[in-house]
Amino acid sequence: MPIVRTFNQGCHANTQLHSLTDFEKPSAIQQRAIKPIVEGRDVIAQAQSGTGKTATFCISVLQSVDISLLETQAIVLSPTRELATQNQSVMLALGDYMNVQCHACIGGTSIGEDIRKLEHGQHVVSGTPGRVFDMIRRRTLRTRNVKMLVLDEADELLNKGFKDQIYDIYRYLPPQTQVVIVSATLPHDVLEMTTKFMSDPVRILVKRDELTLEGIKQFFVAVEKEEWKFDTLCDLYDTLTITQAVIFCNTRRKVRCLFDMRSTANQCDM
Repeated sequence: MPIVRTFNQGCHANTQLHSLTDFEKPSAIQQRAIKPIVEGRDVIAQAQSGTGKTATFCISVLQSVDISLLETQAIVLSPTRELATQNQSVMLALGDYMNVQCHACIGGTSIGEDIRKLEHGQHVVSGTPGRVFDMIRRRTLRTRNVKMLVLDEADELLNKGFKDQIYDIYRYLPPQTQVVIVSATLPHDVLEMTTKFMSDPVRILVKRDELTLEGIKQFFVAVEKEEWKFDTLCDLYDTLTITQAVIFCNTRRKVRCLFDMRSTANQCDM
């Protein structure tokens, strides 16, 4: 059985991995979840973004696959094409020295290319439910050797209406298939899924105060009135050295308003 010896907390979904040598210790979710997954237990890992969930299930999958068998042994389902592709990148980077084959099976790409790649053989398939189910129905994605199903961002998968497709995919898998659910929240639909798919699952919760995001400083500024927020933001830009930033707003209207104010404000160089 292959052994992955290196963890990388930088294996967040939006990180391109070129080096796996700078990691010092596994994150909280990695310490708790990798062992039961590798032991074959069904696992529910509930943790916020930035906790190392992607590396957790990628390392576990790589530990479990038989590289000598060029058949699909693990399927990772994601709610978006971008996340499925990023999970593929992490899987390939972590498994670089194992010669693991991982294909991103997503909508909006060539069906012919999917068929060619899958017929050649893939150890892991990372994809969106619609395209993965289509490939299974075409009997291009062979499921007889699948031993692990990972639902990444399970709450978002259900929010986007993939419930029926996930159930359809599960019906094509061997009955002993191990299920790993990764989710930031556990709404009723996710819990319902756990009762139907999972057998005595290990539930792991990483609380916010256990997050260890090295190199990231977090702080907040209390602003008493809504109309003061823009000026406060400008003050931050004047005070801090900010080369790039992503600003989140809770409504589209606020995004548009902020954009318009930024376009007309000379005193705020953003």
